[in-house]
Amino acid sequence: MDKILRIDMGAEGGPKATVAPIGNYAGLGGRGLTSAIVSKEVPPTCHPLGEDNKLVIAPGMLSGTTAAMSGRISVGCKSPLTGGIKEANAGGQAAQCLARLGYAAIVLEGKPKTDDTYKVLINSDGVQITVDNSLKMLGNYATIDKIKEQYGDKVACISIGPAGEMKLGAASVACTDMEMRPTRHAGRGGVGAVMGAKRVKAIVIDDSGCKMRSPKDPEKFKDACKRWVDGLKTHPVTSQGLPLFGTNVLTNVINEAGGYPTHNFSMGRFPGHQSISGETQAARETERGGSATHGCHRGCIIQCSGIYNDKDGNYLTKQPEYETVWAHGGNCGIDDLDVIAQLDRLDDDFGLDTIEMGATIGVAMEAGVAKFGDGQAAINLVKEVGQGTPLGRILGSGAAVTGKVFGVERVPVVKGQAMPAYDPRAVQGIGVTYATSPMGADHTSGYAVAQNIMKVGGDVDPQSPEGQTALSRELQITTAAVDSTGMCLFVAFAAMDQPDTFQALIDIINSFYGLSLTGDDVAALGKSILKNEREFNLAAGFSKADDRLPPFMKKQALSPHNIVFKVKDEDLDSVFNW
Repeated sequence: MDKILRIDMGAEGGPKATVAPIGNYAGLGGRGLTSAIVSKEVPPTCHPLGEDNKLVIAPGMLSGTTAAMSGRISVGCKSPLTGGIKEANAGGQAAQCLARLGYAAIVLEGKPKTDDTYKVLINSDGVQITVDNSLKMLGNYATIDKIKEQYGDKVACISIGPAGEMKLGAASVACTDMEMRPTRHAGRGGVGAVMGAKRVKAIVIDDSGCKMRSPKDPEKFKDACKRWVDGLKTHPVTSQGLPLFGTNVLTNVINEAGGYPTHNFSMGRFPGHQSISGETQAARETERGGSATHGCHRGCIIQCSGIYNDKDGNYLTKQPEYETVWAHGGNCGIDDLDVIAQLDRLDDDFGLDTIEMGATIGVAMEAGVAKFGDGQAAINLVKEVGQGTPLGRILGSGAAVTGKVFGVERVPVVKGQAMPAYDPRAVQGIGVTYATSPMGADHTSGYAVAQNIMKVGGDVDPQSPEGQTALSRELQITTAAVDSTGMCLFVAFAAMDQPDTFQALIDIINSFYGLSLTGDDVAALGKSILKNEREFNLAAGFSKADDRLPPFMKKQALSPHNIVFKVKDEDLDSVFNW
């Protein structure tokens, strides 16, 4: 991956593609590359939907290789939702295909002068940009059907739904999975709205005839990959819990811990949790002829996804993930998996972040727009978003906007982005990450749940403020580095618990690139990424006042433990003092 594809959507005479060497960005991939380009090339105070913002799509450093779990892709920009820097991450086939074509990144720049809708084809012959208004305002599923008709089913596709075209703050970017379904989403921060502002509906990636990327030292690379797989196959989370029950295995775990946000973060336990648990979900998927185990991209050995069929045995959606089941389930008081699966399908089709939408509907229910537990009402509200009605555009702008419009005090957001499925009052470490991450409230930025609740990689009391800032700091550093490799973040469970597995990952990188990195070098990479991101946000107008949880988290005690968020502001301000 030694070149960057830049597409100027606002060029005279129509969009223009240029390919240039990676240059000063050499050695970077994934989040490291997206954040480097955004922080260097995007004016921090620009309008997120204007011509000066850029959408950067980058496979990881190891994408396109035979290394297991290396198929993640990063999408970066200035966020329409937070106003700060953003990296959203997705699985699917796009990263592997793009990397094998030799591209370290696609950079969408400028803004068209017409209202035409564009399609981009990237293959071994080059790049073709065409107007295709037949795709305008189609859902992601219908868009992919049209792509398959024209290009077959062996390509990968990156696309947006109507929410992205309407430039809504909750809009996602979809990537197709192995079956070419638009089910893997770079969901957070409104990245789909930026792609919509560039008027790019779909990017088709055809790597036909391309070989796997070759390592500098094939023998050492092969050995490191074997040790890597062995480590993943022996850890209980990556070899048993996730493959058997998917990410939704966490529903019972987090509910028992009293950190399962229920009825718009008003309680820590949901009475209907058993009905929507990972165990119940896996059984239903199997009974209906779907699957509780499935990979989102080739090379995935954890297989934490699945196939959810409807009551008639027909495909409905991919297995709704834990955060989706929580957002549309317990957070909204809904205990019906079929309703949640329908909501997941609608979100994927319209191109919406399931976390943001579930949190938004919870806020709307708090305001009396619908009743908690009313699944049909939730479905209708998401359909309003897809239709672009006035109410739909409010909801599609996210939880913060919806809370302001309806005068709701308890709005669970940081930097304008909705909190995921762990209440910071019961899981204090994740609260530190929510508050201080440059990305806004984001569990994947520093997954303190691992140590607070699951006791993976350490044991930090979830209800005590002690040790939480140091925990979040180290996790944010490590996560930024892992996000740059293209590795699925779930590999961290094994890497944190098993030193040999972590070393195997470093050895994979070293043998592939001919380097001699150490664990300290990995940490230095993570720190440099966070430094870029924080400097961008500071220049965009952020201050330490933005590194805070909503005031209600310190005032309203969460049942069943009757606890508030207790980490001090001065401790939050120390997270990045390394």
